[in-house]
Amino acid sequence: MQVAGDLGWKHHPARGLVVSALFFFPRGGSAQVTRSLARALPAAGWQPTLAAGSLGQPSEPTHAASFFAGIDVQSLDYSPALELAEPLAAPVPFQPSYEDRPDAPDRIFAAVAEPAYERLVAAWIALLARAAAGTADLLHLHHLTPANEAAVRGFPALPVLGQLHGTELAMLRLIEAGAPPGWRYAQAWGRRLRAWARHCALLVVPPGAEADAALLLGLERAKLLGLPSGVELERFSQRPLVEEERLAFWRRWLVEQPRGWDQSGRPGSIAYRDEELAPFRSGGPVFLYVGRYTAVKRLPLLISAHARAVERLGKPAPLVLVGGHPGEWEGEHPLATARRIGNRQVFLAGWRPHEELPQALNAADVLVLPSVAEAFGLVLVEAMACGRPVIACRAHGPAAIVADGRTGWLIRPDDEEALVDALLAAACDQEERRARGRRAQADSRRYGWAEIAPRFASLYEELLASSPGQQVARGRRA
Repeated sequence: MQVAGDLGWKHHPARGLVVSALFFFPRGGSAQVTRSLARALPAAGWQPTLAAGSLGQPSEPTHAASFFAGIDVQSLDYSPALELAEPLAAPVPFQPSYEDRPDAPDRIFAAVAEPAYERLVAAWIALLARAAAGTADLLHLHHLTPANEAAVRGFPALPVLGQLHGTELAMLRLIEAGAPPGWRYAQAWGRRLRAWARHCALLVVPPGAEADAALLLGLERAKLLGLPSGVELERFSQRPLVEEERLAFWRRWLVEQPRGWDQSGRPGSIAYRDEELAPFRSGGPVFLYVGRYTAVKRLPLLISAHARAVERLGKPAPLVLVGGHPGEWEGEHPLATARRIGNRQVFLAGWRPHEELPQALNAADVLVLPSVAEAFGLVLVEAMACGRPVIACRAHGPAAIVADGRTGWLIRPDDEEALVDALLAAACDQEERRARGRRAQADSRRYGWAEIAPRFASLYEELLASSPGQQVARGRRA
């Protein structure tokens, strides 16, 4: 046996081959989880290969081979579809989405007709074959997508572990509530999602989501298992910065190398002058938001509550928004919200590589995530691992992660008054803020991949043990 890096894991010879599939090009939390788990599995005794969507050129963050560097990955390039006026008409249609953004190239699944769907399934059967599904022991499929149908048709004997990340269930809830007129194929997609869920031998969901997911998908509760996502503790750790270092970091991100974007969607279209960084020189706390600009994140609520909190505080306490995939937002753009409210202490830092996020967390004091539909909340755990207390809603994943009064503040969803109070409490009491940060860091250890990856490996073993045909095939390969 050998020690794998500085993680303290014992590395075992590979016990099996798992093909993991991410239908979408790298973007958002599920891509981070897919990458981190693939990196961690060899130390838990499993050899992964990955099939993933891809967009753009090498070195771009949405390019699969670049994002998943160091992992055995086969990709499906969605880029050519963007050259067409109708991206769904391409031989390989552009990836659909669980979100309905009428002007975006990734149309909501519920508006995608049968011909485009069939071409996507065919492309994914070929991709899974290139990723060695034909010799694999099992499949680990993220989300519920046409990749699931490709598995059903192309590799029907392979056991499937499915992993849901929340967005697929959000779309299904809207279909159940009554699909909007533009969702012409909503019922067909609802049936598909449920059929794919039934085909999975086991579905992993964020802790606490088991009952709701089972009801929505029409499954027995025993078929779902709550399991948290992991965090790379060797990357996300507390590295205190003195005031000059913090200021230098924010100057680099906001002034020297700006990536914030306005309604044009062009990274760098929002840039700041050095004198505009005065709030960072006041010695007050820095609040940080990390995530996409979607409606459930409640950014207008956050920007409004922050303005009120700063007014009552009587001194600067800047709020930095990190994220927002360029050109993608729902509702009012955060820049427009800040201008409408007159909040001059909101700074848009843009979409940044995940590898740079630990620096931003260490240059801030509190992470704020007022999302009302966060299935898990990986960024909360990442912030806690950096010794930062968090403010989040008492709902879904965050309610299971954050210990109110110990590792952060939990508020009622959509309660602006409660959010103002939490921001003020965090800003006014430095000692309490730091104490909650220390407890948060200690609590984050249970989310390390050294703890989580072996649990996935155990699930793989259980699926193989309950799939006799696959055991026979495995013995023949050996």
